[in-house]
Amino acid sequence: MPSSGETREHSALGAVRALARASRLLERSSGELNLAHYRVLSAIASGDERASRVARRLALGRPAISAAVDALTRRGLVVRGGVDADHRATALSLTPEGERLLAATEGEMIARITALVARTPDPERVLEALSWLDTAIDEVMAERMAETK
Repeated sequence: MPSSGETREHSALGAVRALARASRLLERSSGELNLAHYRVLSAIASGDERASRVARRLALGRPAISAAVDALTRRGLVVRGGVDADHRATALSLTPEGERLLAATEGEMIARITALVARTPDPERVLEALSWLDTAIDEVMAERMAETK
């Protein structure tokens, strides 16, 4: 009989593999956006209007966030603007087309994840647990940012 540590490790491995596979399913439902661009658009829509904050929230370096923002700007999904208090900072916002595409993409992703968790013994609990992960990720990122200051 496996020990509780072995059982937990086996469950954790199953969770890792499931999340990796689920991310692929979500990417397939993201249509015109890859997951990296989706993450940038959703971070901007959530209120992270400065490029530096988006980079920190997503744990991306400046070159990666710049490349993503450049691509999204070329597609007409994001616009850059200045920040009144800091002339070096760049404020980002979604264009109406960016808002439309983000809403459509999230609608598809919600449908996909809802259909997926409907196949579990307790769909509501699975969705709740996944939302807890979102909060936990925010906490980890805040701790990392505090450590680098």
